Amino acid sequence: MTNPYAGSGVDTEAGDLAVSLMKKAVSATHNKNVFGSLGGFAGAIDVSFLKNFQQPILATSTDGVGTKVAIAQAIDKHDTIGQDLVGMVVDDIVVMGAKSLFMTDYIACGKLVPTRIAEIVTGIAKACGEVDVALLGGETAEHPGVLGENEYDVAGAAVGAVEAAKVLGPEKVKVSDVVLGLASSGLHSNGYSLVRKIVEDSKLDYTQSVSEFGSKSLGEVLLEPTRLYSGVLNQLLESELGNSVHALSHITGGGIAANLSRVLPVGVSLEISRASWSPHEVFRVLAEWGAYQLESLEVTWNLGLGFAAVVDSAAASAISAKLNQLGIKTWQLGVIEKAADTSGFVTSAKGVEGGAVRLSGSYA
Repeated sequence: MTNPYAGSGVDTEAGDLAVSLMKKAVSATHNKNVFGSLGGFAGAIDVSFLKNFQQPILATSTDGVGTKVAIAQAIDKHDTIGQDLVGMVVDDIVVMGAKSLFMTDYIACGKLVPTRIAEIVTGIAKACGEVDVALLGGETAEHPGVLGENEYDVAGAAVGAVEAAKVLGPEKVKVSDVVLGLASSGLHSNGYSLVRKIVEDSKLDYTQSVSEFGSKSLGEVLLEPTRLYSGVLNQLLESELGNSVHALSHITGGGIAANLSRVLPVGVSLEISRASWSPHEVFRVLAEWGAYQLESLEVTWNLGLGFAAVVDSAAASAISAKLNQLGIKTWQLGVIEKAADTSGFVTSAKGVEGGAVRLSGSYA
């Protein structure tokens, strides 16, 4: 019997095939706490271990990848978008000091192409595995007439847990704390509407290589996946140095100063030296193509600074060394001081009053 739903552009059989293609990768993320198996209406996890907490706090985050997906679609490469999604979600949770436990995903597409969906979800599963997060399930929905046949969007949500006494944030930050910068892998997943405008205005093609980036196509360069920080940062927080970490900041939408301001208390200031790092080539090339000064892009792109850690000054060198050893280039951005004149500083973000942050000098 013909399925009338197929006549409207929705192929349920393709959805079943996509699930079978991704099942092995998703199952590989399941640890001893996962309850039940794939295919249910909801994912489940056994949280009996939370009984050992004095005061367990659950943390949650949800996010997407933004218009970076348009570049993946332009060059038909979909195996890195999943890592972008995981990074944008779980790395917000570790800012609280929490360990992410599980994640779910949602993909909306114009036409369900099983191999494409499997590529995306396999990428999500692989990234979840790298940061020890169970991918419990998700949803793929066809939206014919709303999205084009080759268009899709992705979103995800995760839940983590942390002991209340170990929650990080402004309350733990004090004058003399050192702020460390953690290198990004590139653009990560923010500011791609500007990236796409620059490429369009420059009349460039994502499928072609450009001299500034060697043999890789422009699209491949721009799809460099978001660095995953939570695995390394959770290791740090669980080590003997963990109590010396007072606050963390994920440098995403809103820019460098704003994302740091929101994790600092009112009454302190932070002057960041631009000379302490050199932005990646991708930022410099895009800025040149768009005729922008790098400084004007600090509210849009991370410029090579993907994360920041506010730490006790006595442990700053040891923490920096540990993060470098674990594979994330780390350097000192500045020192927390008592706020005086804050004119020219960013003092709030996302509707929250915070510490005063300003970038000064020129990039190395």
